[in-house]
Amino acid sequence: MAITRYALRNPTFSPFRDLEEVSNRLARLVDESMTGSTTGGWIPAVNVEETKDELILTAELPGMTRDNVNIDLENNVLTVSGEKAEERTEGDEERRYHLWERRYGSFNRSFTLPRTVKADEIRAHFDKGVLRIHMPKVPEAKGRKIAIQTG
Repeated sequence: MAITRYALRNPTFSPFRDLEEVSNRLARLVDESMTGSTTGGWIPAVNVEETKDELILTAELPGMTRDNVNIDLENNVLTVSGEKAEERTEGDEERRYHLWERRYGSFNRSFTLPRTVKADEIRAHFDKGVLRIHMPKVPEAKGRKIAIQTG
């Protein structure tokens, strides 16, 4: 029995879908060349949002707990790192895997923060495999209204 990855087929052309596929392949190729194997490390998905008051970095870390994750800040570089352990059970030689796409191992993501972030007030929250790092902005970066005077 052959199991293949399901791919949604959409008759409309989308250059972004093709670009994402090429990007994923390149990321895997770079990862394989750096780790020397196809089963080493992984790169968690990350979003960075900006509101009027703060920057919010959100990282998807499925199957991990806060004890598996480290957050460091040095020289205005925020680094999120950790390790995800493989979930195979020992002693089950009769089990065969037809598809193995889940990634395990260590990861390391670094982000240079803008000078507008209050480094001493950064806080992090981890819930249900999602890490959220809130980085408040300095008051000067929040913007303000300027009154127009006459005469």
